[in-house]
Amino acid sequence: MAFGRRKQGRHGAHAADAAQTPDPVVEEYTEETVTVYEDTEGPFDIEDFDSPEQAALARLDLGSVLIPMPPGGQIQVEFNQTGVPTAIWVVTPNGRFTIAAYAAPKSPGLWREVAGELAEALRNDNAVVSIEDGPWGREVVGAGAGVVRFIGVDGFRWMIRCVVNGMPHLMPALVQEAREALADTVVRRGETPLPVRTPLPVELPEELAAQMRAAAAQQAAQQQQAMLAAQQAYLAQQQQLQQQQQPPEGLNPSGSAMQQLRSTSTGG
Repeated sequence: MAFGRRKQGRHGAHAADAAQTPDPVVEEYTEETVTVYEDTEGPFDIEDFDSPEQAALARLDLGSVLIPMPPGGQIQVEFNQTGVPTAIWVVTPNGRFTIAAYAAPKSPGLWREVAGELAEALRNDNAVVSIEDGPWGREVVGAGAGVVRFIGVDGFRWMIRCVVNGMPHLMPALVQEAREALADTVVRRGETPLPVRTPLPVELPEELAAQMRAAAAQQAAQQQQAMLAAQQAYLAQQQQLQQQQQPPEGLNPSGSAMQQLRSTSTGG
């Protein structure tokens, strides 16, 4: 659990109300009734903290989200064609998960809509789909060769979507890791007006970005060396073939050995 003093703001007041009313609030959903627990601690808004520096304590600052890292967790980054990071996965021995934030209305309800669309998309991909009750409400689960679980949280002008991906026998431990990280995640929404569902920008810390650049440069150098080695092997092979195809000394390259023998015996 990360540390940092939080203000009694949107989430602070929310937590105080939850302490007085521990009973869950039940919302009616189209497919099934899902319990929404009002005493869940996070995720938090960065405005809930006295300062951004306190929000960053023991969390990985990715710009729009600040997430705690599980023990032994590593980072895996996906880039688009222009080199901009599009997804940052937390990889553990149990699998991987990613936490991303999106622009949303001030009133909650976006996740309910998105969850229905995700379930429909999974069904179209012939996955076995189920809707399960989680700490923040409905969670969408799709099972095929592996298992993917979508966890969503509605906040103030933002929505979080957590994607958990792993093998069936490791999913319980992986889901627990993802939920613990999600419960202590901080969202930095910003004041810029954005259309609903716009992904909030992801930024790598400079130290991590430098490591990624160094790794990319090393990989490019290794690929170049492998390419040069392949070219040299190809040239050597072609040179060897040319040497094998050259006729012995004194042999007319335009005729076969039998033709030259007949020419010599006939004097022609």
